[in-house]
Amino acid sequence: MIPTKKTPHAWTPPFCPNPNCIHHNNSGEHWPIKKIGYFKRQQPPFRIQRFTCKTCKRSFSTQTFSQDYWQKRPDLDANIIMKTVGGMANRQIARDLKVAPETVNRHIARIGRHCLLFHQWQMENAPPVKIVVVDGFESFELSQYHPIHLHVAVEKETDFFVYFTDSELRRKGRMTTTQKRRRLELEAELGRPDPKAIENDMRELLEVVLGDQKWALVHSDDHPAYRRSIKKLNIIIDHRVTSGKDHRDRNNSLWEVNLLDLLIRHCNANHRRETIAWSKRRQASAERLAILLVWRNYMKGRREKERGSPTPAMVRGMMEERLEIEDLLGKRLFRSQIELPPRWSEYYDRAVKTRGLDRERRHELKYAY
Repeated sequence: MIPTKKTPHAWTPPFCPNPNCIHHNNSGEHWPIKKIGYFKRQQPPFRIQRFTCKTCKRSFSTQTFSQDYWQKRPDLDANIIMKTVGGMANRQIARDLKVAPETVNRHIARIGRHCLLFHQWQMENAPPVKIVVVDGFESFELSQYHPIHLHVAVEKETDFFVYFTDSELRRKGRMTTTQKRRRLELEAELGRPDPKAIENDMRELLEVVLGDQKWALVHSDDHPAYRRSIKKLNIIIDHRVTSGKDHRDRNNSLWEVNLLDLLIRHCNANHRRETIAWSKRRQASAERLAILLVWRNYMKGRREKERGSPTPAMVRGMMEERLEIEDLLGKRLFRSQIELPPRWSEYYDRAVKTRGLDRERRHELKYAY
């Protein structure tokens, strides 16, 4: 239960928020706490009860368990989520909400971290994914000299967006002599991306999606790196390849992932072609994609034109009804209680670096998240 302005006074914290306390992983059992007064604030609920843990002596409040913990403008989150998946760029959102662009950047980063934890929390007791469609689409960060390849995995029969990773790429395609010279200069200064990045990151994606299963069916296009990735897995995989040149309609075996690619291009302004809203860091790109993942899986119906269409999570039996924004933002999730895959741990810590940027802010807050 999460405290709100309607929460009865009998509410007690479910566990100690201190990750070093023996009561941090309590599942509702009684543990020794003491009320130590309250403080008032300008946002509802206006009166916040404070507590202290008698074991570790850490003090905290009801607000510690709220998703808007340590936020000055918690009223922005719901609007930012829908505007982010609605195709608006960060500065457009800032103008519309009459706040600074950096405020929007920070909120999107925080919501993205929350969405990473939320999805992983939902997947802990979810049924395994046995038939998966994988693909990648290209975008870029900072400038067109820094392309990236985003890898996505979708469950074939439910459209459920399971996981994603990304890879740095070397700029390719048609270039002028000046552009080729500039690329060489940047590579001499910043280094060259790993030529096996797609192979390695696709392998990591499949390892997370398939887990410890013994057999799985994987659909992909004819990208040669995908074949090499699958051969290195310790799983029996029935790999079915569909040519990337085939017509991309509902009869295509890759329809589910092709549809997701279209949604990403359509709903995320930073991935549209010929845009000026591209992400300056692929770290920020991942945070936006995490928000879209939760929206796609738990909030949006599978079929746009079918009234009452169930969400992919409902089709999988993970939820009985659509997730509302109030439910998504109604509970703080603790990083110390949810185990993230290695790549998503990097996203959460904002540890993914962009070549060409000297200063990149990491997530190093100890009390907030």
